[in-house]
Amino acid sequence: MSAKPRIVVDTNVLISQNLSPRSLPARAVARAVNSSIILMSDATLFEITETLFRKKFDKYFSAPAREKFLADFEQMATRIEVTTRIQACRHPKDDKFLELAVDGQANLILSGDQDLLVLSPFRGVPVVTPMQYLAED
Repeated sequence: MSAKPRIVVDTNVLISQNLSPRSLPARAVARAVNSSIILMSDATLFEITETLFRKKFDKYFSAPAREKFLADFEQMATRIEVTTRIQACRHPKDDKFLELAVDGQANLILSGDQDLLVLSPFRGVPVVTPMQYLAED
């Protein structure tokens, strides 16, 4: 029996999943949740929280819906303590996902962010879009 893959899911994929529950990102996250271990760090959870509570999302999600999503995500994901510091991404705020992938021994980073996608594979970890992830089998 092989171990479940360990996956880092970027904020943009999680937000897209919430905006459109039938979208490719939503299907990719559902697949990842059902077949993998989802990783998070304090820094990635903070970014997800901060992004989800931006005023521009008020028209899409109620505060209770956002709080429920975050509580569910935090309970479902495996928290990794990140100690590695990486400066590899052309958009430095995205380095937190690379750090999580390295310290969490991830098998995959799921992202729609070109700043991360251009680095694939990063230290042997593929960075793939939801479409690429869904096409794997």
